[in-house]
Amino acid sequence: MMPKYLIEREIAAAGQLTAAELQGAAQVLYQALMEMGPEIQWLHSYVTADRFYCVYLAPDETAIYEHAGYAGFPVSQIMRVTAVIDPATAEEQAAV
Repeated sequence: MMPKYLIEREIAAAGQLTAAELQGAAQVLYQALMEMGPEIQWLHSYVTADRFYCVYLAPDETAIYEHAGYAGFPVSQIMRVTAVIDPATAEEQAAV
């Protein structure tokens, strides 16, 4: 299974982008993925006031930087996801 990464991208006024501008950004990111091949996958992104937080599956951080270069999007920070928890996690632990 490929590692999962959370990528922080500082983008001024990201939260003020229109639906059309967000669609354009998504198209650029997607096109870069198509050029790179299946070894990297973009799952989704969260948009805040001044950042995108993107979730990717990738073999390593180098692939993420390469994708950012193709797409022309900044990378502020890359963090490898080591676990995912949610309310169901609490229920699973209580059952043990």
